[in-house]
Amino acid sequence: MNVFDASSVLAALLEEQGGDRAQALMEEGGGMISSVNFSEVMSKLFERGVTLADAQTAWSGVPLAIEPLTESIALAAAWLRPQTRSLGLSLGDRCCLALGRTLAARIVTADRSWQSLDGFDLVAIR
Repeated sequence: MNVFDASSVLAALLEEQGGDRAQALMEEGGGMISSVNFSEVMSKLFERGVTLADAQTAWSGVPLAIEPLTESIALAAAWLRPQTRSLGLSLGDRCCLALGRTLAARIVTADRSWQSLDGFDLVAIR
C-alpha cells in the first residue's frame, strides 16, 4: 500500500520530473492520499489557473482513495512537529507522514529531504 503526498501527485498530473514514477506507483492499486494533501493538490491546480471543472476532471483519472483526517491522524501529525521542524515540513506533509506511519504503508513523495527522517518507509520519485 502506498500513501502519496501532494508533491508526488502534482508531479504526475503536471507531467513533471518523477511524475511517471508516481503514476506507475499509483497504478499498483490500493493507493491513498489524505484529505489534507488532496486539498493541497487542488489548491496548487487553482493557483495555476485551472478551473474547478478541469481540476475535477484531472482528479477523476487519479486512482487514489481520499482518506479523511481523523482525530488520531491529526494528533500523530501534531506529534511529528518537533521532530520535523528543522525540515520545515507543512501540516500537509505531516498528515501524509502520520497516515503512512499509522497504516504501515510506503510514503511516496517528490521531496528528497524526507529521506533524512527515521521510522518511515519512503519512496522519493525524484
